[in-house]
Amino acid sequence: MADTENTQVLVRALPEGQLRVTDFEVTHAAMPVPGDGEVLCQTLAIGIGAGQRAGLQGSASYAGAPTTGIVMGGQAVARVARSNADTFAVGDLVLCASGWQAWSVHKATALTRVPDIDDPAAYVGVLGTNGLTAYFGLLAVGEPRAGDTVVVSAAAGSVGHLVGQIARLHGTRVVGITGSDAKGRRLVEELGFDAFVNHRDAGFRAALKAACPAGIDVYFDNTGGDILGAALFRMNEFGRIVCCGVVSQYDTSSPAPGPKGVPGLLVNKRLRMQGFLVFDYAGRYAQARATMRGWMQAGRLTAWQDEVMGLENAPAGFVDLLAGGNVGTRVVRVTR
Repeated sequence: MADTENTQVLVRALPEGQLRVTDFEVTHAAMPVPGDGEVLCQTLAIGIGAGQRAGLQGSASYAGAPTTGIVMGGQAVARVARSNADTFAVGDLVLCASGWQAWSVHKATALTRVPDIDDPAAYVGVLGTNGLTAYFGLLAVGEPRAGDTVVVSAAAGSVGHLVGQIARLHGTRVVGITGSDAKGRRLVEELGFDAFVNHRDAGFRAALKAACPAGIDVYFDNTGGDILGAALFRMNEFGRIVCCGVVSQYDTSSPAPGPKGVPGLLVNKRLRMQGFLVFDYAGRYAQARATMRGWMQAGRLTAWQDEVMGLENAPAGFVDLLAGGNVGTRVVRVTR
């Protein structure tokens, strides 16, 4: 593809029921041209997360109303290819809301410069929205204390596998909830989780109880639904529930009702159940990234990166992610 064309993935249809590859369309548009104060960015990698499905569902208010015929939204790490702004030079590495396209133009004020690293894709993974979500959701909302039992659902996913490791770094016992034994074993053997439970097993609730003999102090919820319900009944008094995502309810046109036990268990056990958006902590991103890079360099934090090659494969990668096909952060590698 010549550099006079821009590969884009458009939202072709709003999904009815489960997301399908045919809800997207790969097209080619003219190369965008930056105006005064604008910057042309070449996309290197795009992060895909389950929360983007909530945007297509209309349940993520921060994403705006879902519509068709537009470039699928998403954050990317990109390289500045042309700059009409004094604040950026050609070759700078930036974060931008490019969406699913190879080239994009942005006001200089909308870009975030980041340090160059060996693999810039980390900025849409462990050093991007997913890693920051894990960091602030656990530490600022969950407030883990040494000796606590921390349970995280979707534990092998983009956020969950980082939450568990950060919890371990703070002296807690960590139990991961996954959808397969293979994923669970990797959490224990590779990342140091203390135990895992497979929510697809018929004896899931009994297994969760056995894995948490002292109850649950912090539950980091990425799934909602029946898994949240099971965790609620295992919570200790004054426990904290971090509401990060509801992946079990995204890929459907008929979300299930909330779990039993609310508000009764919240009142009787004096639980704190709090939702959050990572954007609430934007002023502290640099500090969090520096801390996580330090952990990685010291070998204390491992980032799993699950790659899809090429924009044309992004729709299939998204559908597969929603079916639980990823391990760690799913990244679409556009160019190197």
